[in-house]
Amino acid sequence: MANFKSHMIGATAVSITSAGLIIQLHLTTYGESIALILMGIIGGMLPDIDAGNSKPVRLLFNCLAFLAAIIIMHLLELRMESYQVIIMGLFIFLWVRYGVFRVFNRLTQHRGIFHSLLAMIFFALLTTYISYHWLSGKLLQAWLNGLFISLGFIVHLLLDEFHSVDLTNRRIKKSFGTAFKLLNYQSPVSSAIMILLTALLYFLAPSPITLLDKINISKIDLF
Repeated sequence: MANFKSHMIGATAVSITSAGLIIQLHLTTYGESIALILMGIIGGMLPDIDAGNSKPVRLLFNCLAFLAAIIIMHLLELRMESYQVIIMGLFIFLWVRYGVFRVFNRLTQHRGIFHSLLAMIFFALLTTYISYHWLSGKLLQAWLNGLFISLGFIVHLLLDEFHSVDLTNRRIKKSFGTAFKLLNYQSPVSSAIMILLTALLYFLAPSPITLLDKINISKIDLF
């Protein structure tokens, strides 16, 4: 499979290019595009979230713990004193980074359900839901955040799959087909749980039809 550096470069390149296109279409601002690029990079690391205690996974959980802390602090900023909000943010960061990480690491298997297209849809919808209901409340930005998560995610899957083909020796490695898959065929239980969670998020997330109604395609400046 591709190494961490390849995943970072791939996700970053695709995210920057896509963000430039989104700006050109006048669907986001330069400031908001930075957040989109960050989402793409995080998405590029998410498939390896179950890769044990490796450096990429620790970095990913650092990012997730930081985002979780920011979300909690944002939700509590008007309900608590400033020092209490900071304490809660620090607690959430440590809980996600060390507590959730340890439990998650014990319960998951590398290249399992989180290394699938189903997981990509799950994380995209989860990001959209959190962005819309807990953060900005902007419909378009919420769906763009989810889209960029999925962009980085699918770049990761494709890079791993491409590395399963040895073009020099014209052979296919044993790992071929384990990176880019719809769901985890080896574990029907985990796949079923992920399907249920994804379906739930689909109904909880803001309607994409409403988003399309709000975007006037005729006013988008392509060139």
